[in-house]
Amino acid sequence: MFFPLINLFFPKTCHACSLILADHETQICVICRHELPLTNYHYDDPEAIKKIFYGRIQLEAATALFYFYKGGKIQQLLHQLKYKGQQKLGVFFGKWLGAELIESKFFNDIDIVIPVPLHPHKLKKRGYNQVASFAQYLALSLNAKYEDSVLVKSVYTQTQVFQSREERFQSVSNSFTAINLEKINHLHVLLVDDVITTGATIEACVLALNKAENMRLSLATIAITHSIFR
Repeated sequence: MFFPLINLFFPKTCHACSLILADHETQICVICRHELPLTNYHYDDPEAIKKIFYGRIQLEAATALFYFYKGGKIQQLLHQLKYKGQQKLGVFFGKWLGAELIESKFFNDIDIVIPVPLHPHKLKKRGYNQVASFAQYLALSLNAKYEDSVLVKSVYTQTQVFQSREERFQSVSNSFTAINLEKINHLHVLLVDDVITTGATIEACVLALNKAENMRLSLATIAITHSIFR
């Protein structure tokens, strides 16, 4: 009786459209869920994201759950996850993509999952890494280890929203450091981020991780901006 009363006075709403959720819905209503722009790369086009990085970094496999469009529902959801403390959205997306990656032959031998880290100053200010819950549930789904003590954001960088890919890479190229590399030597690592916009952050992270011995690297994100393919 207590929970129905709580829901009556403080109803749970969809993080995408703000309408009240039905009893069987969590985080996102069914209508919005069916409207989200899925990429299906891990099923239909496993080379799509890898092509973005050809000649710069080597990836075994790469995928994103959604396309990111400016002003779209994915932007709204990522804003809720990143700035409004809605870490349950990361769990929701981690379970969603994790269930699909289990069915994909390209991600069936992941050993360890590593989130793109925040600088300690930004982590303290925000209180959490918005990628962590997503990465943790990917690891759980893939029966892999979650590890956040290998990749470190060692240099604080300002917002990169209005920078080009080249400018972003210059901003972040030396801002990540890999430590405790013995934890990933000879393993298949899944690097996880929230969104790929230009690919500069991913490239910088991979260059740091590549100092490990005989490591294979794959990539998974919640979203990827559609304009990166133009």
